[in-house]
Amino acid sequence: MLQELLTHLADGDSWDTAIGAPVDEKMVTAATQPLSDAGWKHTVDGRWIRWTSPDGDAGVQFDAFTAQHPSQNLATWTVWAGPGPDRPTWAITASPHTPSSLLADLSETLAHETGTRQAQPGREHRTRLATSAPAAPAVAAGRTASRSR
Repeated sequence: MLQELLTHLADGDSWDTAIGAPVDEKMVTAATQPLSDAGWKHTVDGRWIRWTSPDGDAGVQFDAFTAQHPSQNLATWTVWAGPGPDRPTWAITASPHTPSSLLADLSETLAHETGTRQAQPGREHRTRLATSAPAAPAVAAGRTASRSR
């Protein structure tokens, strides 16, 4: 997943999302088509649309509410693996400005690579992907703070 993300970010010509425009149905479909093609379960739960792997150990979640407020640059997409989107082993969150082509590439990689690596117990990682302009993506990575503190 990380290699796919870095490769896509290095390709400056792939930014296809207009800043300030809300995410539309066409963009969501394009971003998640690899998951649908791989037979992932599709559910709608209030404002969230989720695609979950057949084993339930990975998924993509889209927040339709935050997608309609692009000026706030909130996490609209969550790509995750682990017990669930609320308790992932790792997760990548993305703003509504994230190109659908990047999300589609991550979806395809996730659909084809799920289950090939073993999770390391006790370690959680979160990466937040946010873009402020099409030509200048900003990526911040960090470790999630332990809840036992």
